[in-house]
Amino acid sequence: MFKLTSLNLNGIRSATTKGVEAWISATGPDCICVQEVKAQQADVAGRFEQLAGMQGYFHFAQKKGYSGVGIYSRHAPSDVRIGFGAPEFDDEGRYLELRFDTPGRKFSLISCYFPSGSSGEERQAAKFRFLDLFDPYLVALKREREFILCGDINIAHQPIDLKNWRSNQKNSGFLPEERAWMTKLLSETGLVDVYRRLHPETTSECYTWWSNRGQAWANNVGWRLDYHLATPAMATHARSAAVFKDQRFSDHAPLTIDYDLQL
Repeated sequence: MFKLTSLNLNGIRSATTKGVEAWISATGPDCICVQEVKAQQADVAGRFEQLAGMQGYFHFAQKKGYSGVGIYSRHAPSDVRIGFGAPEFDDEGRYLELRFDTPGRKFSLISCYFPSGSSGEERQAAKFRFLDLFDPYLVALKREREFILCGDINIAHQPIDLKNWRSNQKNSGFLPEERAWMTKLLSETGLVDVYRRLHPETTSECYTWWSNRGQAWANNVGWRLDYHLATPAMATHARSAAVFKDQRFSDHAPLTIDYDLQL
């Protein structure tokens, strides 16, 4: 069994002070894809290069304390790809791909952090530029290899993916254009939203992010923003999925899916 976790850390230094390393040790994933590392190479060196016995690989943002993604793995990759060829977003540290290729099989594990548009029109426009570039990239990648993309996508796809969907239809993360992009991606590429494959109707238990405003966490006023998107062959191996909420390491919760496959 291949246990794969995705978690937006909202700062690796912050998350480790809240016990995330002990939790990773206890749960024992084969790989954990992390987003919003909010660190540079110098910050990681000697302290976060390894976590819970796993080797870390990273794509850092040029801007200090911003964005950044990583993958901690118990298995050595055959290749590491940093960025997806879009300078604007590669400078922001949003894409890391580990390849685990063997004779007869090409497989990638991807950690990705989609832009948020919640801070204003400028960032929403950047988010739309990202989506326009990333769609054809994934289409082309799917022609070449199998993959599982884990990440904070910053889109709640359906009304069942957030608590207050009616009042959020004009807010970033649930805009009609964002949701249409997601629908198109899944329908035209055949990529699978793995959690929804396993739990097609789950509502409140599916949330992975809660605003720090008000009593969102206490009242479970959440959004499902974190995903595993897999090529169809990989998705068929998914056996179980769980969002861990017993302890908080971040404003996001870890999403773990078990796949009946071996790297």
